[in-house]
Amino acid sequence: MKRLLTTKHLVLALLILCVLLLCAANLFVGSVAIPMGEVCGILLGQEGAEESCRYIVLEARLPQMLTALLAGAALSVSGLMLQTLFRNPLAGPDVFGINAGAALAVAIVMLLFGGTIATTSFAMAGRMAMLVAAMAGATAVMALLLLFARFVRSHTLLLIVGIMVGYLASSLIALLNFFATAEGVKSYWVWGMGNFAGVGTAQLPLFASILLITLAASLFMAKPLNLLLLGTTYAANLGVRVARVRNLLLLLTGVLTAVVTAHCGPISFIGLAVPHLARLLFRTDDHRMLLPVSMLLGGGVALLCCLVCYLPGRGALLPLNAVTPLVGAPVVIYVILRKHGV
Repeated sequence: MKRLLTTKHLVLALLILCVLLLCAANLFVGSVAIPMGEVCGILLGQEGAEESCRYIVLEARLPQMLTALLAGAALSVSGLMLQTLFRNPLAGPDVFGINAGAALAVAIVMLLFGGTIATTSFAMAGRMAMLVAAMAGATAVMALLLLFARFVRSHTLLLIVGIMVGYLASSLIALLNFFATAEGVKSYWVWGMGNFAGVGTAQLPLFASILLITLAASLFMAKPLNLLLLGTTYAANLGVRVARVRNLLLLLTGVLTAVVTAHCGPISFIGLAVPHLARLLFRTDDHRMLLPVSMLLGGGVALLCCLVCYLPGRGALLPLNAVTPLVGAPVVIYVILRKHGV
């Protein structure tokens, strides 16, 4: 037991070190080459740096790094809680239609209304309209799932409802794309590929505050999540209010996913794969460890994907959702093969 504890502490220390190095790498690497010494000087507040370099580091790279760290943590914790709640290794934020709800709302604004939300009292256009639409779409699906949760006691049936909502949203998006202009389809495609660079310094405080508060609340769900591993009947016999816990877990995952999707677009595989990576690394199902480790590991994976997007160089930037499957898909395949003893 002592050796196992020491090994886990060593792995945790290495994980923290890797995340710190990835944070630094995301500040040093980008489409514009800036010397490492100059980046350090800008971060330390030293004078003499070019204004353009200062803007890139403080207004672009630093917010993007913090956004990736928080978004990766939020999606990973969402995936972990959903996988435990539904006892399904393939459960994730995108499976329950929350991403699809946000994507449908953005598609309506971009493809049907030309990127503008307007009423008799106010009007929004461009990025703000997309942000409001994505948040509204994700929140609507989350509310729908919570409504069904009041009448559907079976976790499996609720999972099927979420999947069907996702299919319905995807079908409507396909119809909107069919009738939209080429420019609108291209703009929607760009948003759908995901991007951590969309949260600026003005939006970062609110974005970070909501995610940090919700992530902190998620840590208090460790005990009921551990009891749910034993089965809903056993958990209920031990005093867990299963329906209440399920609704609270859906609310937490809904908020985390909605905020990330609204600001960064629908990001695939991080919420699905990272919880499995956490279990493989630490060989435990104890959520007192899995929850904080998933946050840390999810942030690290998001930072790694963000960094890989810049690696081709020459000013080229790969779409985020073209990189996340390279990390997530092998993990999911390995888990499925291991589960079936292949």
